Amino acid sequence: MTSCAGLLRLCRAAGACGQEVTLMVHDDGAVGLDGLEVVFDDERVVSDAGVALVATLAQRLGIEALAQQRVRLRRDRPGAANAGRKVIALVYAMALGADSIDDTEILRAGRTRRLLGGWIPAPSTLGTFLRAFTFGHVRQLDGG
Repeated sequence: MTSCAGLLRLCRAAGACGQEVTLMVHDDGAVGLDGLEVVFDDERVVSDAGVALVATLAQRLGIEALAQQRVRLRRDRPGAANAGRKVIALVYAMALGADSIDDTEILRAGRTRRLLGGWIPAPSTLGTFLRAFTFGHVRQLDGG
């Protein structure tokens, strides 16, 4: 699997044999969301690369910090720590098509973890986090 910047298509200059070469780009340097350019010019692009756009928008809107500030769970409940990071991980996973807790493992594959800022909770951690919510939390959402 390659990262979203992982495929680079090089074509020979006009007049040459027109041969296409695909190379892997090593992104061992610091990667920031503003340092990415997403180009849709190859039918072999990795489908998960689109999460870079979601991550950029989420970062600029401050969704993780807002979730950290607003999500209130009792500290004695398992999974209550780092609520903002867990909420944003769920958002990223849903953007990639996850429809179950186990599907959130997609965030830990390849270089996706690095692109999304490092620590990505394991599916079991996200499950524990979601089970920390009670029916009272749902009723608060209904109350508007």
